[in-house]
Amino acid sequence: MRRRVRTAVPVAVPVGVGLSVAAALLLTGIATDGSAPGAAGPPPAAGPPPTARFSENGVTVTLSVSGWQAAKGTGTLTAVFAPESAGFHLYSTALPPAGVEGVGRPTTVTVTGTLAADGPLTAAQTERTLRLPGVDAPVPVYPDGPVTTTLPLRASGSGSATVLIGYASCSTRDGCTIPVSDHPVRMRVTSEGPAFVTP
Repeated sequence: MRRRVRTAVPVAVPVGVGLSVAAALLLTGIATDGSAPGAAGPPPAAGPPPTARFSENGVTVTLSVSGWQAAKGTGTLTAVFAPESAGFHLYSTALPPAGVEGVGRPTTVTVTGTLAADGPLTAAQTERTLRLPGVDAPVPVYPDGPVTTTLPLRASGSGSATVLIGYASCSTRDGCTIPVSDHPVRMRVTSEGPAFVTP
């Protein structure tokens, strides 16, 4: 038997019908690029990092801002100082800028620009004192290991700000590292609050 082959016959669609179909597609939310209705678009761009971290002279410092109240322009800056070797301690925030008889450097966190301190820098760890050979006065230090400090912040408006970090770490057995003075960490303050600027 001979098979009959059917061929497709083009059918003309009136212009008005074609426009109606296009309108229906738009109304039903069918995407013309073939994606399903309601499909998620490209992921949003990543925002500013919530923390900043750097390592210098044997200590890793991690910064973060918490409790920000946009209406008041206030919050808290936390700085965690973590010696990278066991047996090392940091000096007290109350140490004089030049140390005690030249020994040690204070742990410091200050801010400039559109951010200002809204109170004193405080540490979670309790101070202890060391008696060092050749130094008449006791030297206030924190226990060996990480030290967490907090600084209340207040913003004067939007713009740039800088956190300046200072510290020195020492070991009664292994000696001291070179002090770090005013290490800058950049920030940007907006109506939503401060955020760290990636280098």
